[in-house]
Amino acid sequence: MKILVCISKTPDTTAKIAFTDNNTKFNEAGVQFIINPYDEWYALVRALELKETVGADVHLITVGGADNDPIIRKALALGGDHAYRINASSGDSFYIASQIAAHAKEQQYDLIFTGKETIDYNGSGIGGMVAELLELPYVSIAAKFDLSGTKATINREIEGGEEVCEVELPVVVSCQKGMAEARIPNMRGIMAAKTKPLTVVEPVAADSLTSVVSFELPPAKSGVKLINADNVDELVKLLHEEAKVI
Repeated sequence: MKILVCISKTPDTTAKIAFTDNNTKFNEAGVQFIINPYDEWYALVRALELKETVGADVHLITVGGADNDPIIRKALALGGDHAYRINASSGDSFYIASQIAAHAKEQQYDLIFTGKETIDYNGSGIGGMVAELLELPYVSIAAKFDLSGTKATINREIEGGEEVCEVELPVVVSCQKGMAEARIPNMRGIMAAKTKPLTVVEPVAADSLTSVVSFELPPAKSGVKLINADNVDELVKLLHEEAKVI
């Protein structure tokens, strides 16, 4: 079995957010980058669990420049077998999905995992686009994945409950909390990752269908007003006139 896990580089959740070029580009100066948590904790770790139980070969793919290499190396340290970096930079989901699909079509994977979304742009379109481009079934927001032969049983969250799907491989699945438990790379994995193959692939021709017009930070939070517990009238007045919640 061959599994492909899609890896995205995202800013650490504690990073200070700022923009440059008239608010059209994210300012990466001084920012610590990590593997997108949904890709690492759920998609990658579940793939590694399958590797341990059914003997899968786990490949990793990312789309970006050489600054993505430390991120993909960490994924190798966790247990991935072979990494691919498509040497292109784009914020367009269709372009990125096209690069992943072109690679996957060539390699003929049995299973493709993505995170349910990235924590920077909160985009969740890659998995569905990859599936469509490859003409494969797609199951999103998966919280549990079990495999019996070539049939997968997948639990996914829906409004007010849970849905259980059955699908034959190959399939594309986007993963969320519940799929697996986060792991920390050990020293043996870190050392092994230095010699594991990381293949740089030039991009295929593909269209970018979207572009960023501008970014805007949310308004700064106002100061907190403390109201005496006995002054109910003042509290009601502020909630009505300032907070506008009643």
